Amino acid sequence: MKAFLILEDGTVFEGTHIGAVREIISEIVFNTSMAGYLEVLTDPSYAGQTVCMTYPLIGNYGICKDDMESFKPWPDGFIVRELSRISSNFRCDMTIQQFLEENNVPGIAGIDTRALTKILREKGTMNGMITTDETYDLNAVLPRIKAYTTGKVVERVSCREKYVVKPTVHLEENGPLSGAARFQHDFFENGGRESRPSLVKELNGTGLRVALLDFGAKKNIARSLAERGCEVTVYPCCTSAEEIIASRPNGIMLSNGPGDPKECTEIIEEIKKLYDTEIPIFAICLGHQLMALATGADTYKMKYGHRGGNHPVKDLTTGRVYISSQNHGYVVDMDQLDPKVATPAFINVNDGTNEGLTYTGKNIFTVQYHPESCPGPQDSGYLFDRFIEMMRKGPKQ
Repeated sequence: MKAFLILEDGTVFEGTHIGAVREIISEIVFNTSMAGYLEVLTDPSYAGQTVCMTYPLIGNYGICKDDMESFKPWPDGFIVRELSRISSNFRCDMTIQQFLEENNVPGIAGIDTRALTKILREKGTMNGMITTDETYDLNAVLPRIKAYTTGKVVERVSCREKYVVKPTVHLEENGPLSGAARFQHDFFENGGRESRPSLVKELNGTGLRVALLDFGAKKNIARSLAERGCEVTVYPCCTSAEEIIASRPNGIMLSNGPGDPKECTEIIEEIKKLYDTEIPIFAICLGHQLMALATGADTYKMKYGHRGGNHPVKDLTTGRVYISSQNHGYVVDMDQLDPKVATPAFINVNDGTNEGLTYTGKNIFTVQYHPESCPGPQDSGYLFDRFIEMMRKGPKQ
């Protein structure tokens, strides 16, 4: 079946329909990862967007449900150059076509994704429509496409009620697991957790308790903390600061998530209250932006954002460069930072934009990129260890 991608500037790509049969209008973004398409599809940060994968062949290892970062895919649509007809992987549960159909995600294949990416890089991120209607009227659909906004999507992707992830270690009968099997956790739709007794064993842990505010958290954030011995309580995005503080956590994590951070006005007010405590705080991606807004800084929308697993970031203290996984379209404005409040800790090597902040006189540090990876390099996993050390030391002297 024919399908069409119509951009708000009037550009039209013709290809082949994939996934569910329905029409969608969405914000079109591109991701440069060479693998990890399932983790991309199940990353809540893509809510309200359609993802174009720049790697030319997608789906060759199928869908391995144990690798999902959420209970469902969140993008409105999916764009690829070629969808693999064969899924070759001993862990494969289904093909990507079946997965898209099962979850009602439409898409288009067979278009020149390189040309599409160049348009988005030169003109900036724009809205688009995927349709199978061969009789579409361009003049009629363009106003609808231009009018689209992602809206307030954080509330849509956050868990509905709080739940607890216990400290865990991964086991098998004859020793420790490695590779993909280390991440075999199943999660309920409401954000709860179900572990497989043959693979996962709960520990007494470090005694450290972390409150994780879920703005669209990838599951590997909680897993990364649990595997380091922390008990993690995951809270819905609209939880009051008073409830978080009353639980007396050793530390607070602010997660990744979708959308324009400035639309999260009520959440920002609660984060201001958390900032005023002495509780150590570590924030990732959207959480990083929200903390900046809560403390008087500003954010702006990037031309086409950073999405992929190959973005270099430089630690301004050590000069060391790390390769990072990223997914964001907004960034903190370094020109609006008050050094009495926060100072830049990391920058993007490619374009010089801010990638992290250290808060003056506070046990707070934030990063724009994803130390939990999945997909992507694991260079930055040490940041979780830094957070744990911060919690062990307690309030800043």
